[in-house]
Amino acid sequence: MDNKRIILQADNLSKTFSNESVQQHVLKNLNLSIYKGDFTVIMGNSGSGKSTLMYALSGMDRPSLGTITYYIEGQSAIEISKYNNDKLAVFRRDHVGFVFQQNYLNDSMSALDNVLVSGLLKTTDRRALTKKAKELLLRVDMQESDFRKFPTQLSGGQQQRVAVVRGVINSPEILFADEPTGALNSQNTDNVLSILSDLNATGQSIVMVTHTFKAAERGNRIIYLADGVISDEVDLGPYLGDYKDETNPNLEAARERHNKLKVFLQNMGW
Repeated sequence: MDNKRIILQADNLSKTFSNESVQQHVLKNLNLSIYKGDFTVIMGNSGSGKSTLMYALSGMDRPSLGTITYYIEGQSAIEISKYNNDKLAVFRRDHVGFVFQQNYLNDSMSALDNVLVSGLLKTTDRRALTKKAKELLLRVDMQESDFRKFPTQLSGGQQQRVAVVRGVINSPEILFADEPTGALNSQNTDNVLSILSDLNATGQSIVMVTHTFKAAERGNRIIYLADGVISDEVDLGPYLGDYKDETNPNLEAARERHNKLKVFLQNMGW
Protein backbone atom coordinates (compact mmCIF):
# COMPACT_ATOMS: atom_id res chain seq x y z
CA MET A 1 0.00 0.00 0.00
CA ASP A 2 3.06 2.30 0.25
CA ASN A 3 2.69 3.50 -3.36
CA LYS A 4 -1.01 4.33 -2.99
CA ARG A 5 -2.31 7.81 -2.36
CA ILE A 6 -4.02 8.46 0.97
CA ILE A 7 -7.38 10.15 0.49
CA LEU A 8 -8.62 9.93 4.07
CA GLN A 9 -6.73 9.93 7.34
CA ALA A 10 -8.15 9.42 10.82
CA ASP A 11 -5.84 10.21 13.73
CA ASN A 12 -6.46 9.39 17.39
CA LEU A 13 -10.15 8.93 16.71
CA SER A 14 -12.39 8.41 19.73
CA LYS A 15 -16.16 8.32 20.10
CA THR A 16 -17.95 8.22 23.42
CA PHE A 17 -21.69 8.02 23.96
CA SER A 18 -23.06 9.22 27.28
CA ASN A 19 -26.32 8.04 28.81
CA GLU A 20 -27.01 9.68 32.16
CA SER A 21 -24.06 8.57 34.32
CA VAL A 22 -22.89 5.82 31.94
CA GLN A 23 -20.28 6.39 29.26
CA GLN A 24 -19.75 3.97 26.38
CA HIS A 25 -16.40 4.26 24.64
CA VAL A 26 -17.13 2.96 21.13
CA LEU A 27 -13.97 4.11 19.32
CA LYS A 28 -10.71 4.31 21.23
CA ASN A 29 -7.79 6.38 19.92
CA LEU A 30 -8.06 4.78 16.48
CA ASN A 31 -5.72 5.56 13.58
CA LEU A 32 -6.59 4.64 9.99
CA SER A 33 -5.58 5.57 6.45
CA ILE A 34 -7.89 5.01 3.46
CA TYR A 35 -6.26 4.77 0.05
CA LYS A 36 -7.51 5.92 -3.33
CA GLY A 37 -8.96 3.11 -5.44
CA ASP A 38 -9.19 0.62 -2.57
CA PHE A 39 -12.26 -1.42 -1.70
CA THR A 40 -11.86 -1.29 2.07
CA VAL A 41 -14.06 -3.57 4.16
CA ILE A 42 -14.65 -3.00 7.87
CA MET A 43 -15.65 -6.08 9.84
CA GLY A 44 -16.10 -6.97 13.49
CA ASN A 45 -18.58 -8.44 15.91
CA SER A 46 -21.75 -6.60 16.87
CA GLY A 47 -20.90 -3.58 18.99
CA SER A 48 -17.31 -3.39 17.78
CA GLY A 49 -17.78 0.14 16.40
CA LYS A 50 -18.00 -0.61 12.66
CA SER A 51 -20.87 1.69 11.76
CA THR A 52 -19.75 4.34 14.25
CA LEU A 53 -16.38 4.44 12.52
CA MET A 54 -17.98 4.72 9.09
CA TYR A 55 -20.27 7.55 10.17
CA ALA A 56 -17.32 9.44 11.67
CA LEU A 57 -15.12 8.95 8.59
CA SER A 58 -17.88 10.10 6.25
CA GLY A 59 -18.84 13.20 8.21
CA MET A 60 -22.25 11.80 9.12
CA ASP A 61 -21.29 12.03 12.78
CA ARG A 62 -18.60 13.75 14.78
CA PRO A 63 -15.85 12.05 16.76
CA SER A 64 -15.50 12.95 20.42
CA LEU A 65 -11.75 13.35 19.95
CA GLY A 66 -9.29 13.12 17.09
CA THR A 67 -9.07 14.43 13.54
CA ILE A 68 -10.43 13.32 10.16
CA THR A 69 -8.63 14.73 7.14
CA TYR A 70 -9.42 14.30 3.44
CA TYR A 71 -6.75 14.66 0.77
CA ILE A 72 -8.60 15.50 -2.43
CA GLU A 73 -6.54 15.87 -5.57
CA GLY A 74 -5.94 19.48 -6.46
CA GLN A 75 -7.05 20.77 -3.07
CA SER A 76 -5.42 21.48 0.25
CA ALA A 77 -5.96 19.00 3.08
CA ILE A 78 -9.52 19.26 4.43
CA GLU A 79 -9.91 18.56 8.13
CA ILE A 80 -13.64 17.90 8.35
CA SER A 81 -13.54 17.34 12.10
CA LYS A 82 -13.29 21.13 12.41
CA TYR A 83 -16.33 21.81 10.23
CA ASN A 84 -19.67 23.02 11.53
CA ASN A 85 -22.86 21.24 10.47
CA ASP A 86 -23.47 23.43 7.42
CA LYS A 87 -19.94 22.97 6.07
CA LEU A 88 -20.14 19.24 6.74
CA ALA A 89 -23.38 19.00 4.74
CA VAL A 90 -21.77 20.75 1.76
CA PHE A 91 -18.69 18.56 2.03
CA ARG A 92 -20.75 15.36 2.05
CA ARG A 93 -22.75 16.58 -0.94
CA ASP A 94 -19.63 17.32 -2.97
CA HIS A 95 -17.26 14.53 -1.98
CA VAL A 96 -19.00 11.58 -0.33
CA GLY A 97 -21.58 9.00 -1.44
CA PHE A 98 -23.69 6.67 0.70
CA VAL A 99 -25.46 3.33 0.35
CA PHE A 100 -27.31 1.98 3.38
CA GLN A 101 -28.94 -1.32 4.29
CA GLN A 102 -32.33 0.35 3.83
CA ASN A 103 -32.40 2.16 0.52
CA TYR A 104 -34.31 5.24 1.77
CA LEU A 105 -35.77 5.97 -1.66
CA ASN A 106 -38.60 8.47 -1.87
CA ASP A 107 -41.72 6.46 -2.74
CA SER A 108 -43.35 9.49 -4.37
CA MET A 109 -40.53 9.85 -6.91
CA SER A 110 -39.57 7.66 -9.85
CA ALA A 111 -36.31 5.71 -9.85
CA LEU A 112 -34.74 8.31 -12.12
CA ASP A 113 -35.94 11.23 -10.02
CA ASN A 114 -34.57 9.61 -6.85
CA VAL A 115 -31.16 9.81 -8.48
CA LEU A 116 -31.64 13.29 -9.95
CA VAL A 117 -32.72 14.85 -6.67
CA SER A 118 -29.28 14.10 -5.20
CA GLY A 119 -27.44 15.32 -8.27
CA LEU A 120 -29.38 18.57 -8.43
CA LEU A 121 -28.03 19.48 -5.00
CA LYS A 122 -24.67 19.94 -6.71
CA THR A 123 -25.44 21.03 -10.28
CA THR A 124 -28.13 22.98 -12.11
CA ASP A 125 -27.37 21.34 -15.46
CA ARG A 126 -30.37 19.04 -15.46
CA ARG A 127 -29.84 17.84 -19.03
CA ALA A 128 -26.26 16.66 -18.44
CA LEU A 129 -27.23 15.19 -15.08
CA THR A 130 -30.16 13.25 -16.58
CA LYS A 131 -27.87 11.82 -19.26
CA LYS A 132 -25.36 10.73 -16.62
CA ALA A 133 -28.08 9.24 -14.38
CA LYS A 134 -29.55 7.19 -17.22
CA GLU A 135 -26.11 5.92 -18.22
CA LEU A 136 -25.41 4.85 -14.65
CA LEU A 137 -28.79 3.15 -14.28
CA LEU A 138 -28.17 1.19 -17.48
CA ARG A 139 -24.73 0.31 -16.20
CA VAL A 140 -26.24 -1.39 -13.13
CA ASP A 141 -28.60 -3.40 -15.38
CA MET A 142 -31.71 -1.30 -14.87
CA GLN A 143 -33.99 -1.24 -17.92
CA GLU A 144 -35.14 2.04 -19.45
CA SER A 145 -38.71 0.92 -18.81
CA ASP A 146 -37.91 0.94 -15.08
CA PHE A 147 -36.62 4.52 -14.95
CA ARG A 148 -40.09 5.99 -14.44
CA LYS A 149 -41.32 3.33 -12.04
CA PHE A 150 -41.82 4.19 -8.40
CA PRO A 151 -39.77 2.27 -5.79
CA THR A 152 -42.81 0.21 -4.76
CA GLN A 153 -42.99 -1.07 -8.34
CA LEU A 154 -39.40 -2.32 -8.22
CA SER A 155 -37.90 -5.39 -6.57
CA GLY A 156 -35.69 -5.02 -3.51
CA GLY A 157 -32.62 -5.62 -5.63
CA GLN A 158 -33.67 -3.00 -8.18
CA GLN A 159 -34.31 -0.50 -5.42
CA GLN A 160 -30.83 -1.03 -4.04
CA ARG A 161 -29.32 -0.58 -7.53
CA VAL A 162 -31.05 2.78 -7.73
CA ALA A 163 -29.65 3.60 -4.28
CA VAL A 164 -26.13 2.75 -5.47
CA VAL A 165 -26.52 5.03 -8.49
CA ARG A 166 -27.83 7.79 -6.23
CA GLY A 167 -24.70 7.30 -4.11
CA VAL A 168 -22.30 7.80 -7.02
CA ILE A 169 -24.19 10.37 -9.12
CA ASN A 170 -22.01 13.21 -7.77
CA SER A 171 -18.75 11.30 -8.45
CA PRO A 172 -17.74 11.01 -4.79
CA GLU A 173 -14.15 10.58 -3.66
CA ILE A 174 -15.38 7.74 -1.45
CA LEU A 175 -18.57 5.67 -1.56
CA PHE A 176 -19.51 4.53 1.95
CA ALA A 177 -21.70 1.43 2.16
CA ASP A 178 -23.21 0.31 5.47
CA GLU A 179 -24.40 -3.31 5.20
CA PRO A 180 -25.64 -2.60 1.64
CA THR A 181 -26.88 -6.18 1.09
CA GLY A 182 -28.27 -6.80 4.57
CA ALA A 183 -31.90 -6.60 3.46
CA LEU A 184 -31.51 -8.54 0.18
CA ASN A 185 -31.94 -12.16 -0.81
CA SER A 186 -29.02 -14.20 -2.11
CA GLN A 187 -29.43 -13.39 -5.81
CA ASN A 188 -29.88 -9.67 -5.26
CA THR A 189 -26.95 -9.69 -2.85
CA ASP A 190 -24.73 -11.11 -5.60
CA ASN A 191 -26.01 -8.51 -8.07
CA VAL A 192 -25.37 -5.54 -5.78
CA LEU A 193 -21.92 -6.82 -4.77
CA SER A 194 -21.03 -7.23 -8.44
CA ILE A 195 -22.07 -3.64 -9.07
CA LEU A 196 -19.83 -2.45 -6.24
CA SER A 197 -16.96 -4.55 -7.61
CA ASP A 198 -17.48 -3.08 -11.07
CA LEU A 199 -17.46 0.45 -9.69
CA ASN A 200 -14.26 -0.26 -7.79
CA ALA A 201 -12.67 -1.71 -10.94
CA THR A 202 -13.20 1.67 -12.62
CA GLY A 203 -11.39 3.45 -9.79
CA GLN A 204 -14.17 4.21 -7.30
CA SER A 205 -12.87 4.15 -3.74
CA ILE A 206 -15.26 2.24 -1.47
CA VAL A 207 -15.48 1.76 2.29
CA MET A 208 -18.00 -0.92 3.22
CA VAL A 209 -19.17 -2.19 6.59
CA THR A 210 -20.38 -5.79 6.55
CA HIS A 211 -20.82 -8.82 8.77
CA THR A 212 -20.90 -11.37 5.93
CA PHE A 213 -18.06 -13.34 4.42
CA LYS A 214 -19.55 -13.11 0.92
CA ALA A 215 -19.55 -9.31 0.98
CA ALA A 216 -16.11 -9.11 2.58
CA GLU A 217 -14.59 -11.14 -0.25
CA ARG A 218 -15.23 -8.24 -2.62
CA GLY A 219 -12.78 -6.03 -0.78
CA ASN A 220 -9.05 -5.93 -1.35
CA ARG A 221 -8.35 -4.69 2.17
CA ILE A 222 -10.12 -6.10 5.23
CA ILE A 223 -9.94 -4.26 8.55
CA TYR A 224 -11.14 -6.01 11.70
CA LEU A 225 -12.44 -4.01 14.65
CA ALA A 226 -12.79 -5.26 18.20
CA ASP A 227 -13.94 -3.10 21.11
CA GLY A 228 -13.34 0.14 19.24
CA VAL A 229 -9.80 -0.54 18.06
CA ILE A 230 -8.30 -2.13 14.96
CA SER A 231 -7.22 -5.66 15.82
CA ASP A 232 -5.57 -6.40 12.49
CA GLU A 233 -6.01 -6.16 8.75
CA VAL A 234 -5.27 -8.24 5.68
CA ASP A 235 -4.52 -7.36 2.06
CA LEU A 236 -6.30 -9.77 -0.30
CA GLY A 237 -5.47 -8.08 -3.56
CA PRO A 238 -8.19 -7.54 -6.21
CA TYR A 239 -11.32 -9.64 -6.35
CA LEU A 240 -10.74 -12.61 -8.67
CA GLY A 241 -14.24 -13.96 -9.11
CA ASP A 242 -16.19 -16.83 -7.58
CA TYR A 243 -13.91 -19.43 -6.04
CA LYS A 244 -16.60 -22.08 -6.69
CA ASP A 245 -17.03 -21.31 -10.40
CA GLU A 246 -15.21 -24.01 -12.34
CA THR A 247 -15.22 -21.77 -15.44
CA ASN A 248 -13.38 -18.99 -13.60
CA PRO A 249 -9.98 -18.56 -15.33
CA ASN A 250 -8.56 -17.40 -11.98
CA LEU A 251 -10.06 -20.30 -10.05
CA GLU A 252 -6.95 -21.43 -8.14
CA ALA A 253 -5.97 -17.89 -7.20
CA ALA A 254 -9.58 -17.15 -6.19
CA ARG A 255 -9.54 -20.20 -3.91
CA GLU A 256 -6.27 -19.11 -2.32
CA ARG A 257 -7.72 -15.67 -1.76
CA HIS A 258 -10.88 -17.14 -0.23
CA ASN A 259 -8.84 -19.30 2.13
CA LYS A 260 -6.62 -16.36 3.11
CA LEU A 261 -9.68 -14.40 4.22
CA LYS A 262 -11.10 -17.45 5.98
CA VAL A 263 -7.91 -17.97 8.01
CA PHE A 264 -7.69 -14.27 8.83
CA LEU A 265 -11.25 -14.13 10.16
CA GLN A 266 -10.77 -17.35 12.13
CA ASN A 267 -7.69 -15.82 13.75
CA MET A 268 -9.79 -12.76 14.62
CA GLY A 269 -12.30 -15.01 16.38
CA TRP A 270 -15.01 -14.23 13.87
